[in-house]
Amino acid sequence: MSAPGHAIPPHVARAAVEWLLALQGHGADDATRAAWRNWLTQHPDHARAWSHIEAVNARLRSVASPLAATVARAALTPPRSASRRQAVTALATVFAGGAAVWAAKGHAPLQDWLADAHTAVGEQRQLTLDDGTQVRLNTDTAIDVAFTADERRINLLRGEIFIETGQDPRAARRPFVVATRDATLQPLGTRFAVRQLADAGWIGVTEGAVAIRPQANTSASRVIVAGWQARYTSGAVDAHRTLPNSDIAWKDGMLVATDMPLAEFLSEIDRYRPGRLRCDPAVANLRVSGTFPLANTNRILDALRTALPIRIHYLTRYWTTVLPA
Repeated sequence: MSAPGHAIPPHVARAAVEWLLALQGHGADDATRAAWRNWLTQHPDHARAWSHIEAVNARLRSVASPLAATVARAALTPPRSASRRQAVTALATVFAGGAAVWAAKGHAPLQDWLADAHTAVGEQRQLTLDDGTQVRLNTDTAIDVAFTADERRINLLRGEIFIETGQDPRAARRPFVVATRDATLQPLGTRFAVRQLADAGWIGVTEGAVAIRPQANTSASRVIVAGWQARYTSGAVDAHRTLPNSDIAWKDGMLVATDMPLAEFLSEIDRYRPGRLRCDPAVANLRVSGTFPLANTNRILDALRTALPIRIHYLTRYWTTVLPA
């Protein structure tokens, strides 16, 4: 997997979108294709932008997405029209890296189509990157991967990943980094998990060490070593705490609970099943302990029902509530 190592200039992104629309429109001919090939050779950024747009556009083929529909409509719109100019602006923003912003407004499927790798709710996936790095994606996760001559980068768009960095012989000249919404993380030959929470980020290190650099306050940078975990925001890194093995049991397909409040336990289960799983406040403080396989969350609910004074109410398969027995 690969992606551009630095941002595509906005004017280049716009030009690349214009060429995409021109080549997909009814007026495309040999002269248009020759002019496009000439444009590609004029600057390395042109080829980078086109490669990125082609990769994104390939993901949209055979998918009924709003972005694919926008491309199709714009390609059939007169080149000098106002609606064409508006479409080019919007598409350039998305294709050049604005997809995460769009997706954050509630268009998660778009983020999936544009991401280099993603998992659905309840799915996990293992990847091996070009340098041998192993990346395990937890439920409902999306990442981009950008390997260049100067850097190996994973952008965590949402969700949670566990990374075992590869032995890159050029590591000193090509550092490995993980970029999240709030910070940049640089592992020092290590194994670690990263999770994007609603209001912060979380890291747990099982081997080696990871340097955390908050986006808005690099002076707050800290190093987290093996056996410790920490939450962080764009401005600070919280005090580190011991990392229990249960916090990363998901990578082995398990959820481990030790005297966990039922409401908290169900919140974790909710991450692995579609729809909503709610907990009645009357049973929220019941305690759960045990090891549960994540492959079938309905079986976990059945086990809870036999161990605790609760009942499970299924309004629909996508709306489940845990109530007092």
